[in-house]
This record gives sequence, C-alpha cells and structure tokens, in this order.
Amino acid sequence: MNAHTPTIEFVAEPAVSLRNEPVQARSTARLTALLDAAASIVDEFGIERLTTAMVAERAGASIGTVYRYFPDRIVLLQALGSRNFERVMARIIEAINDPSQPDWRAALATAFSSVVDTYRTEPGFRGLRVGDQLDLRPLPNGRTYKSLVAERIVEALSSRFGVENSAATRFTLEVALEMSDALVARAFLANPQGDEEFISVSTSAVRKFVAETIGW
Repeated sequence: MNAHTPTIEFVAEPAVSLRNEPVQARSTARLTALLDAAASIVDEFGIERLTTAMVAERAGASIGTVYRYFPDRIVLLQALGSRNFERVMARIIEAINDPSQPDWRAALATAFSSVVDTYRTEPGFRGLRVGDQLDLRPLPNGRTYKSLVAERIVEALSSRFGVENSAATRFTLEVALEMSDALVARAFLANPQGDEEFISVSTSAVRKFVAETIGW
C-alpha cells in the first residue's frame, strides 16, 4: 500500500463512565471546565494532592457540581486520564495519517515524537499521562493501555503503509511503548520541557529495538 491508501480514524475507548453523561452543551462545557481545572492542579501539585474541593474552587463550581459527575477524586482522575488517552491517540493517528510521511518508519518516528509533544503541551499529561498508574489491573480482554495504543498504531500503519498487522508486530510496538514511556516520563519528572538526554536515549532505544525486531 502507499500514501494514497485511505486512512483510518481513531475511535476512543473511554476508561471510565461518568456518573452523569453530559447531553447538553452547557453540561459538556461544565464537565470540560472541571477536567481543565483538574489538569492544572495535577500540573501544579501532582495527582496525590488533588482533591475534589480543589477542583471545585479552581473551576468556580460548587462541590455538588463536581460530585454530580464524579463520586470521588479517583474517578475524576480516571476521567482526566481517559481524556488524555483520547487526545494523545488523536495526535498519534494524525501523525501516522499525515500525507507528508514517506513511509511507515518516518510515520512511526513522528508518532513517538507526538507523544513527547503531548507531555509539553497537554495540561495534566506530565503528571497523569493516561491514568494507567491509578489502576494497574488489565483492561477488558486482558489488555493494558500500552497494548491498546500498540493495537491502534499497528492498525493505522497497516491501513496506511501495509505493515503486517500481527500479534508479533503489536507486541513489538507494545514493548517499544513501555520502554519509551519509562524514559520519557523520567525526562519530564522535574522538567516541563523534558530532559533532552533522556528523550534522546528513549528515541535511540526504541529505534534500535524496532529495527532489530521488525526492521526500521
């Protein structure tokens, strides 16, 4: 297949169900404001210190409004992690589907770079990422967040460039994501822009691993 092959669109799989799903624009805006407030608090104080009262105050809402959607702080953080997941996946798929990508190698490299950009530009992502550290139990069907992301990446690469969509390819991408996540998270531990040495090591390690496993 080539760059003219029809691309696929990513459909998010939320990690949490809200107590009250917003159906009106006003409710959706209120929910967005709460999650935006939570994201800014995570950036400033970390996930450990976030409380529902802090979110209510920063969003200019009542505590009752917070509890209308989120029964506790963990569900609120899970919802923010789910939003982060949707947004980083949208960036990854956009990078792979970019018509300027000459081949799957360039597309995959840009996809990994887009994750690093998400750390820099998406409020709350640096401290929470997709919320996987809140609950280490597998998702339905035994999947983890990394395996789900790997599955979506391989689907996009297969649709766009004809990359083999096999269990081996998905496993390779999942391992690469685990490696990258550990190093990039460390890069952004104390530096909002990321420690370039750790980012560089992550890029080199992932490139070498993928090259040795499925070719780069």
